[in-house]
Amino acid sequence: MSSEPWTIERICDALGNPALTQTFLGQINRAPAHELLTVFAKWERIAKDTVAAVERGRKLAVHDARGEELPGPWVDATDRIQATAERNRASGAA
Repeated sequence: MSSEPWTIERICDALGNPALTQTFLGQINRAPAHELLTVFAKWERIAKDTVAAVERGRKLAVHDARGEELPGPWVDATDRIQATAERNRASGAA
């Protein structure tokens, strides 16, 4: 990960999604002066998490491309997800 300081421009780049970037810019531009650092810190964390997730995904893709088992702990959430989907279907949710 880069050791460069986080800036508004760097956060926008790290978010990697125009709609998300627009949300960030809207929030940072409308924040009162006393809330600027809080808003910036929130989005800096989101950007850092996004960059870390992308890096992890790229590392996992290398293992997957070689047909290897993916490293790290994995929780099988299939049953929970299927149960949630079934409840959503039963209640008429999209």
